[in-house]
Amino acid sequence: MKHAPVSPPQPDASKARSGITGLDEMTGGGLPRGRTTLLAGGPGSGKTVVSLQFLVNGARECDEPGIFVAFEESAQRIAANAQGFGWGIDELQKNNQLCFLDAQPAPDLVLSGSFDLSGMLAVLDGQVKALKAKRVVVDALDIVLALLPDPMSKRREIYRLHDWLLANGLTAIITAKAGGDATGAMLEQTLGFMQFMVDCSILLNHGVVLGVSQRNIRIQKYRGAVFDENESPFLISKKGFEVAVARTLGRLDTLVSSERVSSGVERLDTMLGGGYYRGASVLITGFPGTAKTTLSGAFAEAACQRGERTMFVSFDSDGSEVVRNLNSVGIRLAPYLESGVLRIISARTITGSAETYLGRIKALAEEHEARCLVIDPVSTLSKSGNELTAHNVAERLIDWSKGAGTTLVCTSLLDEMATQSEGGSPLQISTLADTWIHLNYLVQGGERNRGMSIIKSRGTSHSNQVRELILSDKGVTLADTYTAGGEVLMGTMRWEKESAERVAAEVAEAAARLKKVRLDAEEAELEVRVKSLQAELIAKQAEKILLASTTEGRARELTRGRSEMAELRGADAAHPRPGAA
Repeated sequence: MKHAPVSPPQPDASKARSGITGLDEMTGGGLPRGRTTLLAGGPGSGKTVVSLQFLVNGARECDEPGIFVAFEESAQRIAANAQGFGWGIDELQKNNQLCFLDAQPAPDLVLSGSFDLSGMLAVLDGQVKALKAKRVVVDALDIVLALLPDPMSKRREIYRLHDWLLANGLTAIITAKAGGDATGAMLEQTLGFMQFMVDCSILLNHGVVLGVSQRNIRIQKYRGAVFDENESPFLISKKGFEVAVARTLGRLDTLVSSERVSSGVERLDTMLGGGYYRGASVLITGFPGTAKTTLSGAFAEAACQRGERTMFVSFDSDGSEVVRNLNSVGIRLAPYLESGVLRIISARTITGSAETYLGRIKALAEEHEARCLVIDPVSTLSKSGNELTAHNVAERLIDWSKGAGTTLVCTSLLDEMATQSEGGSPLQISTLADTWIHLNYLVQGGERNRGMSIIKSRGTSHSNQVRELILSDKGVTLADTYTAGGEVLMGTMRWEKESAERVAAEVAEAAARLKKVRLDAEEAELEVRVKSLQAELIAKQAEKILLASTTEGRARELTRGRSEMAELRGADAAHPRPGAA
């Protein structure tokens, strides 16, 4: 495994890190050091959480003690409310790293004569020097400003506070209330000029979109710095305030691996050239009943068999139902649940926006130390608010899984009323996924059969063939489809085609055997005939030799007989006849 040699950005000395996930990325490193930031938002938008988390992280991570000035709630209530985040506020107070200053006016306070903040600033100055504080939060300044009689007095005291903070070189946050849907109007009416006075202005919004709670943060201004100007969703989780941001420039590239992990279906691994890549994102799309959950369950079982901790998030069913349903197709998850390797989460127990789902899933996966994660179906996120927000959540889900090296398998439900064609997912994340597997139906010959194809698989060769997906109590299998006249055959028609081809092959094989026997007989007959002719040829050759030998012997015998007869008769030697040469 390797990654590109990209160095992380160096910390900017002019900025004070907030330590809040995502906020430092939006601000390019933190809030302006030694200057003032305005944090405005409606009720429940998270102003106090952001401010207190800014102080806690400063004390813990940057060794910068902080003071929280509370104009609305008592220090005791604020500390009690923050206990659920596990920040250890009591310990910080004991170590003189964090201090609360109660400054809320009494409910029955009656204003008499002039009023200003000089007394409070004198007390605060003593606390700053005693604690050697570097950070200060003034929470709910609008509460005390409401005691002042006119806008001119309010502006005077705001300038007094701002000048004192700058003079002491404190990194400060001033929080103020603003209407949920009328943030700009409220600021203009009461604290509008503060936007121009401070060096950084941040707006928090908490609204309802399509019946679902949505929280957003926007940096309105940041003098002398480049920052993210767009709205970003945020979540208040068990860890505190978390801003959802995508990958930023300068962040180390994700570790990539060439290791393959099994999909749980042997032939699908072959089609993919060996399985999914480790840390890849896999999208399985299809209509209801096309076996999306089954394929993701097969992957989960294969991961557990390798001993890898796996988490299965189901939006459709409870964990016990998932185990029972997958058991019917030969996928046994119960043993891994008992051993703790597998954890099944019913997302029905999670309520809220898509951002809430993402935060909860990430927290559970990190808690389980999951190396493999299944979300079935991820398309449910599109129903949690608007589709744009849900798409951004899905994008960050994939980015997070890659950064964590977690192999992610998501199913996406297509609209059953849509045409049965290969289309993208409702979240439009098919372009983000590394591998896209599509499942569909083919209705033919009175049957509805399942088909599977790999639309894409980045970085690897893969099959472009459609396979028939067959489910049985023995597991998941993939079968070749047949084409006849340009039509794909599945199910019974495929079986009939296979049977016909099998019978034709048997007939052809029998005919070939018969022909072979006939040819063998003819060959044997020819061999016999050849042997007979060879014997006849040998006999003729012998007869010819014998004839030649007999003729020659007879000629020699005749010549010898004549010679002997001539000797017996005493005949003279023969004289040549006249005219003979």
